[in-house]
Amino acid sequence: MAVIDLNCDMGEGAGSDEAIMPLVSSANVACGGHAGDESTIRATLRLARQHGVSVGAHPSYPDRGGFGRRPMARTPAEVHGDVTRQVSAVLAACRAEGVRLGHVKPHGALYNTAAHDRDVAAAICAAVRDLDPALVVVCLAGSPMVEVVRAAGLLCAQEAFADRAYARDGTLVPRSQPGALIDDPARAAERAVALVTEGRLTAIDGHPLRVQADTLCIHGDTAGAARLATAIRARLDAAGARVRPLQAGRTG
Repeated sequence: MAVIDLNCDMGEGAGSDEAIMPLVSSANVACGGHAGDESTIRATLRLARQHGVSVGAHPSYPDRGGFGRRPMARTPAEVHGDVTRQVSAVLAACRAEGVRLGHVKPHGALYNTAAHDRDVAAAICAAVRDLDPALVVVCLAGSPMVEVVRAAGLLCAQEAFADRAYARDGTLVPRSQPGALIDDPARAAERAVALVTEGRLTAIDGHPLRVQADTLCIHGDTAGAARLATAIRARLDAAGARVRPLQAGRTG
């Protein structure tokens, strides 16, 4: 039986959290860098607790104006501080709400930079290790960051995307390019099943890709995100895939 974690970025003000939360197994909670504040963090934690969904922190570059999707010239020390402050805010909210924090997943430009910049990836890992070395770090499947996370002695969850197009080198197509976002529920669901059951995706140019992932992401701010989540979860269930939160034994 195929097993996968289905995660979604939440607490970002997209308005789809209540519809999506019952369909996923993990929620990545925006923690102030690109979106969110103490009130939204705690509300998202309560919603996750209500539906038995695992929670993670979703830190980003400090860029609320650009929703964390603009590259920033931040030193590793600054990245360490950014991640420490944001994850600490979620940890404090988790203690207040009686919820356990399970993972950390960088957001947007920070995620994409860390996928290939080992210094940035190492700064994120150092911050996570300083806060709680039991936390799982989520990163792009097959990227150099996977090696950095493992070298830091942390658990790594490799991630793939149902609603984003891939280049033939396994990186995500920039959102500025045509076809980068996949907002057709049937197509997204078909990709999700192929990824989870066969470990395959197709790049935007038709090139076949082999991708082994522990977790599959749906972006909460994608147009029609609730419809995408509904279609993906239904197709995964029909295919016999088991959707459950990240566990140490299933992370690479």
